[in-house]
Amino acid sequence: MAEPLTCQNDEVGTFEDYLSTFDSEPGYLNWAAFGPLSPSVREEIFADADLLGSGRPSSLALVAERIGQAQELVAELLGTDAAEIALQPSSTQGLQHALFGLAGSVIASTAEFPSISLTLERAAAASHGALTPRWITPDDSRVTPDAVAEVLDDDVAALVVSHVDFRTGFRVDLAALRELLGPDRLLILDAVQSFGVVEADYAAADVVVGHGYKWLRAGRGTAFARFNARARERITPMLSGITGAATDGLPVDDLPTAAASARAYTVSGPDTLAAGRLAIGARDVRDAGVAAIETRIQEHVDVILEIADRHGIAVSSPLERAQRAGIVVLSPDEPARLAAALANAGLVVTARGASVRVAAHAGTDTDTLQLLDDALTAFGNETFTFA
Repeated sequence: MAEPLTCQNDEVGTFEDYLSTFDSEPGYLNWAAFGPLSPSVREEIFADADLLGSGRPSSLALVAERIGQAQELVAELLGTDAAEIALQPSSTQGLQHALFGLAGSVIASTAEFPSISLTLERAAAASHGALTPRWITPDDSRVTPDAVAEVLDDDVAALVVSHVDFRTGFRVDLAALRELLGPDRLLILDAVQSFGVVEADYAAADVVVGHGYKWLRAGRGTAFARFNARARERITPMLSGITGAATDGLPVDDLPTAAASARAYTVSGPDTLAAGRLAIGARDVRDAGVAAIETRIQEHVDVILEIADRHGIAVSSPLERAQRAGIVVLSPDEPARLAAALANAGLVVTARGASVRVAAHAGTDTDTLQLLDDALTAFGNETFTFA
């Protein structure tokens, strides 16, 4: 077990302490795209970089301890053991480990984030027929138990799905999907839009991949994948590399089998600086409490929904708390004009196609929500003069 996490910065002790670390300027409502690095993460980068700059073996070893610390903290948030956690450079790579080692039919939505859809397609192409995608196109792109049940049969080996959909904001019912799949099929979960901000029973999934660069405010390269015992039994570690071997140290003059733990699903040594950022981001979330973070985000979403409704802006994302997380999808008649109006007002959002995605975090301040309200007021009052 890794030593308790120590670093050069002050720890977040309470939920109010956590909220005080959101120090960006008002107007940021793009947390579903990128989370500006937290002060504690920024401090950790410099502290660990200074240690690595010395080149001393003791300093390198100290920073290397971040790997075990990150595994322990992620495991704690997922309610599992650190041996089931493999650090990854991206959530996509975690999904590659899961899907390239599978056989049988795998259910996925055609509207999934490309980390799922493209990885599944590439894995199927490389399998020479052993792996077959079973695509579904559910109503409103929402992967419900009914949508999955329509294509479920004995050939299905797994379902791969986003916990919270990046476009619609829809949050799947993990417990219902687990019950539907039964014990003989795997549930592979992309939790990039939920980890750290949604209190859930992640044990319902056999594989959970996540990334710290959004809601954990830890920057890119801070991904992980959890493989439980059932997943490790059924997923061949096809992409396993040096660090995935069963032996400790460098496997020279030998071809060892893959490790029995989740370490089998790694290629090479993790970036210790990234591991440190993930450890700090996860620690801050743990200390603040996921339940408290989720509650505050839901309160902000309620305010955003009220603002949109008051200004006559249609919302296509779920309204019920159980079916949403931090994403609100605005679907105005003129999305490009609305996106421009929000940008001109100093608001940072994601405009894509016919929608504008707004995402608040627990630390989003009232000034930001007031900016949104004022911008929509101005948007509705715009008049045009023609020559």
